Amino acid sequence: MTDALKVPPGVRQTALISVRPLHRWCCALLFALAIVIVPFADAVARGPDSVADTAEGLQDVVVNISTTQTVKGQKGIPLPQVPEGSPFEEFFDDLFNKRQQQDLPRRVNSLGSGFVIDPSGLIVTNNHVIEGADEIIVNMNDGSKLPVTKIIGRDPKTDLAVLKVEPKTPLRAVTFGDSTIMRVGDWVMAIGNPFGLGGTVTVGIISAKKRDINAGPYDEFLQTDAAINRGNSGGPLFNMDGQVIGVNTAIISPTGGSIGIGFAIPASTATHVIAQLREFGETRRGWLGVRIQSVTDEIADSLGMSKTVGALVASLTPGSPADKAGLKATDVITSFDGQEVAQMRGLPRIVARTPIGKEVDVDILRNGESMSMKVRVGRLPEGEAPAVVEAKAEEKKQPEGRTVLGLSISTLSDELRARYGITKKINGVIITEVDPKSEAAQKDVQVGQVIVEVTQQEVKTPDDVSQRLKAVQQKGRKSVLLLISDAKGDLRFVAIPIKG
Repeated sequence: MTDALKVPPGVRQTALISVRPLHRWCCALLFALAIVIVPFADAVARGPDSVADTAEGLQDVVVNISTTQTVKGQKGIPLPQVPEGSPFEEFFDDLFNKRQQQDLPRRVNSLGSGFVIDPSGLIVTNNHVIEGADEIIVNMNDGSKLPVTKIIGRDPKTDLAVLKVEPKTPLRAVTFGDSTIMRVGDWVMAIGNPFGLGGTVTVGIISAKKRDINAGPYDEFLQTDAAINRGNSGGPLFNMDGQVIGVNTAIISPTGGSIGIGFAIPASTATHVIAQLREFGETRRGWLGVRIQSVTDEIADSLGMSKTVGALVASLTPGSPADKAGLKATDVITSFDGQEVAQMRGLPRIVARTPIGKEVDVDILRNGESMSMKVRVGRLPEGEAPAVVEAKAEEKKQPEGRTVLGLSISTLSDELRARYGITKKINGVIITEVDPKSEAAQKDVQVGQVIVEVTQQEVKTPDDVSQRLKAVQQKGRKSVLLLISDAKGDLRFVAIPIKG
């Protein structure tokens, strides 16, 4: 039995020879890995590179802004009358006295952020931070307080404001960086006054660019996951070189605190507005004088376009730069002053930044053909008075017409003008009924609106509409383009699919 358990000498020797080199190789490999792993573990323990030096150099240029505003008391529900001497008289008297105190005007304080852009004492913040304020105080990082002596200018459309303080010594100011070269994923740093906790530094990345959150006509926000909370409004968003590339202005939050979705006005927009506020005390934007809408798939098909690009001209303001240059409704603007108009919302931003009086090239698509024309940019009016609608009541009669595309339409008579408040300036075919299940209803076509054109040709009777529909069907198009006016004369294009 003992001999059966013995290993032949030759076999044992071979095993030893093969194991020893393998052991040496493993030791060498483990030693090499240790050299690499130990520094890596050290780096992980330390975390990413510190931003302390950058933050320390910038905290003095960021300020806290406190405002005081007088708010009128709100009127409550009238208290009930009770018989004199009743058990409830004393109770309601106490309640009445408390109500009177609540109805008195009271002082309300709010907090925001800002930053110094000029050593002489110019401060940038959000317009909503100082809107309606009776008193504005700028709190510096060193604890000193400076009252705002003048609001240099403010722009509600971009939510920016420039303030003036009178420092005893020159202040430290920031410089703006180029927000257009920032990429999604680049590191950024926010400094501000969240919840009154001044000098708070948070770090994150650029999450997205050119965000439209329906805050105004020129939305082009930078989105960041750097923590931004109430009180950060008006504060700067820095790149890692310590330059301002955005002005923090809004958050999306169901809780009221940061959930990692914050928005900043890009420096490319802010610098243009701030320069105008400093020079003029107001903004002076370029103006084209067109009412535009998006080019949808249906509209592109109805116009014979292969791509959904550009801004569709729905109507023009008489005497405007666009009107004088010869632009027409149904023109699609694809380029303005050498800048491509990929989407409708891009055009207002481009036009607004164009110097007033500059003659620019405008590329359009008209009836499927490319054209170019010269337009001299005007100045955007601050506001226009709404059109006055006048109509006299007449005897109502049952309209005569027909039904197309789920719409009951009739000739626009004086009686129908009076019924729906349509001015004499509007001509076309009136819509008297809309099938709620129709495609037109889904496109928000409503009773009382007027079909002015069908496929870029004027219509005056229901027969005109029917003939235009037949022509479109013969061309094999899948949708028909209607130019529709409301009672005020505001025009828009609606593309409605044609069911064969």
